Amino acid sequence: MPRAVLLALAALLACAGPAGAASSSAQKQLAAEVEALVKMKGGPPGAIAVVQRGAQRSVARTGFGNLRTRAPMRTSDEMRMASTAKAFSGAVALSLVDKGVLSLSDTIGQRLPALPAAWASVTLAQALQHTSGLPDFSRSKGWQAAVGKNPRAPILPHARLLDFVASDPLVFAPGSEFQYDNSDNIVVALMAEAATGQTYNALLASEVYAPLGLDHTTLPDGFRLHAPYIHGYDVTARVPEDLSTALSASITWASGGIVSTPDDATRFIRGYVSRKLFGEATQNQQLALVDGHSEPIGPGVNRAGLGVFEYATRCGTVYGHTGNYPAGYTQFMASTLDGTRSVTFSINEQLDSATLKGPARNVFAALRRAEVTAVCAALD
Repeated sequence: MPRAVLLALAALLACAGPAGAASSSAQKQLAAEVEALVKMKGGPPGAIAVVQRGAQRSVARTGFGNLRTRAPMRTSDEMRMASTAKAFSGAVALSLVDKGVLSLSDTIGQRLPALPAAWASVTLAQALQHTSGLPDFSRSKGWQAAVGKNPRAPILPHARLLDFVASDPLVFAPGSEFQYDNSDNIVVALMAEAATGQTYNALLASEVYAPLGLDHTTLPDGFRLHAPYIHGYDVTARVPEDLSTALSASITWASGGIVSTPDDATRFIRGYVSRKLFGEATQNQQLALVDGHSEPIGPGVNRAGLGVFEYATRCGTVYGHTGNYPAGYTQFMASTLDGTRSVTFSINEQLDSATLKGPARNVFAALRRAEVTAVCAALD
């Protein structure tokens, strides 16, 4: 059977969902848009969208999770979660806030006095909402040079990530502006460690993985992934280059190092947004929104909460996070506040909305349209 026919058949079967599940027009449209996305010039090798309505789940997928073996995109395969890892650090922090171990008004000066005095007034809430004004370590020439010199070498201890900008002043007065920033979630994780005396990995296990039943989610220090995994690619090369294990996860740690699966990502975002990890009073503080968007920009109109973003689309509003990773991944995950409707959308190509040019700009526009359709399929 020709490969194109096999791919089309796989996509149709994946979109069928569980026996008896209704196939809405939005789900059919999503299947077509996912397939078109992969076929575009500059499009990803593969794409997979998991839409869940209550107990009913449908999966739209096409293309490959591994170009060498021609393995499909699978919901049980590992992948790099990119900046959706920031939602995990938000989950840890807000769980500890709910328990009274941390306070949203705690400052860097109180919890992390070894960090620069110029940053001392920044609060946990401001770090979670990207209104801290902290200088971004990932934009520093020093960090970029260190990663370029040895991309697989762990940068440890993790507080050293902030050493690259320790001599820099705040970019703006804390609380006065929004600026998406990778330093923020390093501070969030370090404050959680300081408040508990436990490692961030241990806190992820106790506060997030165990309560939500995440059996295939980790925060590794190294560059390896457990096979089988969804491979990430640079599609701008003449022959797509596999970047899956090109970088150590620790280069972004709490801001981008989480490894998970589409199945676990679905469980996480449904539980996180529906208050399975903290109560209503804490969520009310989390959802005091300001103007600001995730990176890359998510579907619809974006606004920023504490460790979460609001995405208001033509079909309704969901809450979650996006992410992109230089090792070849772009992610979107979101849920309704009651946790009954959700979507996760993963492609194995990096699309950074801040620097797009050429065919990638069209691919990103198509991705955002498909993400909106996925939200519509979840809410329809």
